[in-house]
Amino acid sequence: MYRRFFDRIAIGYIVAIGVIFIIVILYASNAARQSQIEVKTDAITRIATYTSQKYLIPYHNGELTDDELLEALNNLDDNFNVRIWYADERGNLVFASLPQNTNQSIVYYYLPDNIFDNDSSGALTGIFAMTGDFYNVFPEQMLSVGLPVDGKSSSGAGTVLVHAPFSEVLNITQTMFLNFLVPVLVIIVLSMIGLLFLARRILKPVNQLNYAAKEYAAGNFEARTDITSNDEFGELASNLEFMASELSKLDEYRKSFVANISHDFRSPLTSIKGYIEAMLDGTIPKDNQERYLNIVLSETQRLTKLTSSMLEMNENDTKGLKLNLINFNIMEIIDSTSDIFEGTCKERYIVIRKVCNVDNPMVRADKTRIQQVIYNLVDNAIKFSPHGSTITLSVNALEDKILVSVRDTGQGIAKEQQNKVWDRFYKGDESRGKDKKGSGLGLAIIREIIRAHGEDITMNSTPGKGTEFIFTLKRIDG
Repeated sequence: MYRRFFDRIAIGYIVAIGVIFIIVILYASNAARQSQIEVKTDAITRIATYTSQKYLIPYHNGELTDDELLEALNNLDDNFNVRIWYADERGNLVFASLPQNTNQSIVYYYLPDNIFDNDSSGALTGIFAMTGDFYNVFPEQMLSVGLPVDGKSSSGAGTVLVHAPFSEVLNITQTMFLNFLVPVLVIIVLSMIGLLFLARRILKPVNQLNYAAKEYAAGNFEARTDITSNDEFGELASNLEFMASELSKLDEYRKSFVANISHDFRSPLTSIKGYIEAMLDGTIPKDNQERYLNIVLSETQRLTKLTSSMLEMNENDTKGLKLNLINFNIMEIIDSTSDIFEGTCKERYIVIRKVCNVDNPMVRADKTRIQQVIYNLVDNAIKFSPHGSTITLSVNALEDKILVSVRDTGQGIAKEQQNKVWDRFYKGDESRGKDKKGSGLGLAIIREIIRAHGEDITMNSTPGKGTEFIFTLKRIDG
């Protein structure tokens, strides 16, 4: 991954630098070319003006002979490396300089007899400047400037034309390219070194994250990224490790779920299978079968309760709890729940004591769900309370909350087990009694119901003295 990613960065960087370099060169060379043309045109114009004033006007006035004028034009040709033409008012080429210095490189393909014949548009009348081979006269690019000799128009004294090689201007792009090339190459090399260093620093934590992700995918949630930087990579690593920790808990829960389900289903199924086989093969006589059929019925009821709890918990996980919030008096549920357990309490000589310290204990909640909460808490309290004990259900007010408490006087829960009672399938029977019929889901469901209301439930337990569960509900004025 490192090479592929770095290659893409490097190629993209080089392409970007190349494109920027070309754009800069083209822009700079074009700007320099235009500037050079202006400078060159100005210089040639001064030569043309000087030639007109110094030689052509005097010649036109009869002050210079043909030979004197031609010699002067040839001297200017040698000194400034230009070709100077003189055309009369009709465009006929009268004089054209020729280099006396053999080192001069300007040559002609041919000399036109009349300059106006080359262009019928009138572009060569008056003042003009153009680039090119001047209508195929020169074998190379030239910068040509034309001026009326008298400074006004081509009629009268005629026109002076000065041609200078354009190769100097054309070489600007190449010169600038060569001047820019070396520093650009140096910049590219240095920046590639910096890019390589930066890429290594960036890709190292990426590789560490990739390694950790592969380990997590393989089920090794103990792997760590070893990234401690205080930046985006550090934050991502922290979140990834937190996710692994949660996945590890989920994996442990899954294993515990399977183990508990297997155990909780195996025990009643084994009992049911054993009793039925015993009745079928005659091991249990017919006069005792009713007793064992009641045991089978009790075991099936236990399985039904366990299955219902699991389905409810699964529905809560997938869809979330849907609450039907209404206003009601919490004592109505406490009274009806205590009536449900009246028979059980009489059998075990357990007293349910109800205490309400609020004049009007009206709450806003899902009445059915809260009844389920109180029922399960009272059921647990009875289950783990000894004969002749007292269970207290109390209602108190705290600001805008109603506090509902269910307290028993049983054996309590050991401190090391108190944090586990909310876990699914956890059953603390060893410390709370000998009843093994619970599903281990009751308290987990209770807490989810209370939290769905935006409230909280807490537990206080002292080994040997009992346990108290307290939850809050929103209080309203009734």
